[in-house]
Amino acid sequence: MQLMRLRINLALLALPVLLSQCGVNRQVQQAKMLSKSKYAIHSADSVTIAGYDIQDFKDVRQLDDVNPLKYPRITAGLLRKDVPFNATVNLEIVNPTNEVAAINAFDYRLLLSGNELATGTVQRRVEVPPGGGKVIVPIPVNANAYGLVTSSSTRNAFVNLIRNLAGGSQTEASRITLKIKPTIMLGNKSVQYPGYIDIDKDVTRDLLLTAKKTNP
Repeated sequence: MQLMRLRINLALLALPVLLSQCGVNRQVQQAKMLSKSKYAIHSADSVTIAGYDIQDFKDVRQLDDVNPLKYPRITAGLLRKDVPFNATVNLEIVNPTNEVAAINAFDYRLLLSGNELATGTVQRRVEVPPGGGKVIVPIPVNANAYGLVTSSSTRNAFVNLIRNLAGGSQTEASRITLKIKPTIMLGNKSVQYPGYIDIDKDVTRDLLLTAKKTNP
């Protein structure tokens, strides 16, 4: 009887370790399925520059077209070397596998024509059902666009992005790249995916229109 009790006690002591290991294995498998998923930048919304709605800049063709009297916060931002650029980029994830794809959080980098626009972390669990399941993950972008606005090598690309997001006409598509690095939990420790998952998108004036159709 004492031997039986000892075995039961040992089994109870080992149970949390076994359950923890099962949880770790499940997270690893779900993250692996996420690496096999398909990604696309679905839309963007709530885009502002220095607090001004992006639609205000629909007719801007170059930085000099921005009237400093009409947009004093942009002028002040240039003087402070801090021009806030805010948006929500909606990431679409489709899971073609037969298992659930999921992560607990992810870091991201947003590039414009190869130049870094914003970085951040999304602290939320993302779970995509199997068999073609789809989710839209909103990514908050909060950046200081001063460097892109003032650098001769990036200014035109940034102005062109603004015109595209504002729905301007006669614009060239803007190439943005979203790089995400998933995180899984191994016990109490966060472990990052070994590399970034890259999602490229040619931004045209339709990107905000897609958001409006999705959220009428």
